[in-house]
Amino acid sequence: MAVDGSIPARSPRDLAPLLAALQANVGRVFLGKPDVIRMAAVALLADGHLLLDDVPGVGKTLLAKALARSLACKFNRIQFTPDLLPADLIGVTIYKAQTGEFTFHPGPVFAEIVLADEINRATPRTQSALLEAMQERQVTVDGTTRPLGPPFLVVATQNPHEFEGTYPLPESQLDRFLLRVKVGYPGREAERAILTQHRAGEPVEKLEPVLQPADVIALQQHVRTVRVDPAIAEYVLDLIGETRKHAELALGASTRAALALYRAVQAYAVTAGRDYAVPDDVKALAEPVLAHRLVTRSWAAGGHPDAGPIVRDVLSKLKVPA
Repeated sequence: MAVDGSIPARSPRDLAPLLAALQANVGRVFLGKPDVIRMAAVALLADGHLLLDDVPGVGKTLLAKALARSLACKFNRIQFTPDLLPADLIGVTIYKAQTGEFTFHPGPVFAEIVLADEINRATPRTQSALLEAMQERQVTVDGTTRPLGPPFLVVATQNPHEFEGTYPLPESQLDRFLLRVKVGYPGREAERAILTQHRAGEPVEKLEPVLQPADVIALQQHVRTVRVDPAIAEYVLDLIGETRKHAELALGASTRAALALYRAVQAYAVTAGRDYAVPDDVKALAEPVLAHRLVTRSWAAGGHPDAGPIVRDVLSKLKVPA
């Protein structure tokens, strides 16, 4: 970091090994899911937030912890429960009678990497306490605004809504997550390796950092320089526009969703070693970026269908730019 606090420019050639080291380090303990690790890297590089959505026991928390331990950043884990209060997240101001002054005690959200574990087990009021932090990278308590990061990444895990004791995340909360990724079960070979790896203890506790905060910021700055051809930008806009007209959707993709997809496409290109985007980047990211932001008519009527198939249907009918 420079004397004035800015991050010196780094060449793409210098940054590529950093990204490879990050993904390899996480892959040492999160086995058999390179595509999921890549999506986590995309969220980090695009300066977004990541929602891991799947049944318990498939490694959602492990992935979040492995990513955090791979970065030399301050990390806090918050276990969301029904009795968790907003002040438990963002902190409180306490009056000290001895000095006659008010002192702010920051909550666990004041970290560079925040794991919001089982976020949908907390009440909507507590869930919404993260909104300002996730979108504005700041927290306001008693009229005083305090910045967060950079970098600042929220990795949230969520259990399926059908599980007892869960609260559906509101649309405004879901819209703050750049990506929603379903982890899924590992393959048989990976699962065998997991059994062997855990005989000597928890392997994630042995991970050492491979990136510094300045490295993360440099990678994020590099992502913003990735070239997106006007034809691909139009492809993104066509996709967004079609979701707003789809007969099965009560709520299509917003402008924020379009921006999120654009930035995620740039980050995905970097993970592929390119400084330019291609149509396949849009195809790979359309569902994880858009599906959780869309409201189907069945959902509005009280059901819980996934919008993923609708996104895939829209993609299949769009003309791909040459």
